[in-house]
Amino acid sequence: MLNISIIVLAAILLPVLLYFENKGNRKGLLPTKTALSLLFILTALVQPHPIFKYYIFILIGLVFCLCGDIFLALPQKKSFLFGLISFLLGHVFYILGFFYIAQRSPWTWVGSVIFLVISGWVYIRLRPNLGPMKVPVLVYVMAITVLISGGWSVLGDFYLTGSGRIMVFVGAVCFYVSDVFVARDRFLKKEFINRLIGLPLYYAGQFLLAFSVGFLG
Repeated sequence: MLNISIIVLAAILLPVLLYFENKGNRKGLLPTKTALSLLFILTALVQPHPIFKYYIFILIGLVFCLCGDIFLALPQKKSFLFGLISFLLGHVFYILGFFYIAQRSPWTWVGSVIFLVISGWVYIRLRPNLGPMKVPVLVYVMAITVLISGGWSVLGDFYLTGSGRIMVFVGAVCFYVSDVFVARDRFLKKEFINRLIGLPLYYAGQFLLAFSVGFLG
C-alpha cells in the first residue's frame, strides 16, 4: 500500500515539475523537485533489504542524486558543476552496488564494449561545445558507461532474482538516456523537449533502482 501511495504521489508531482520547468519558475521548481527526489529515497528506505550492503550502496547513491537535483534546480552557474559532481558520486555508489552483487562474466565485457562505443559517439558529438567542461564531462561519461555496464552485468547474473535484475538494468538505461538529454539541453540545443523526455526517464530510473533493493536476493 505504501509503495502504491509513493508511486501515485510521484505521478502527481512529475507533471507539476514539468510545468515549472516549462515556465522557468524557479520558486516552484526547487521545492517540487526536492519533494519528488525525496520520494525515491523514501522508496528505498521502506523496501525489505535482503542484500543489506547493496541497499546501503544504492541509498547513498540516491542521496547524492538528491543533492544533484537540488544543485541543478539552482540558478547559479557553478551549481551545474556541483550537480555534476554530486551525480558522479551517486554513480560511483550505484556502480559499487551493482558490482557487489553481480558476477563478472563474458556477458559483462561484451556489454561494456557496446556501451563504450555508444558513449564515445555521444562524447564526440558533445566535445566541440564543451569548452572548459571537457574533462569533467569526459569523467562523467566514463562513470555513466561503467554504471550501465554494471546494470548489464546484474541483468546477466541468473543467480539473482529476475524482477530485481530487470529493475536494475532498465533503471540504469533510463538513467543513461536521461543524462544524454541533460547533456543535449546544456551543450547542444536548449529546449523543453529535453526535459519533457529526460525528467520522466530520470525519475523512472531512480525509482526502479530504489525498488530494486527489495527485489534482489
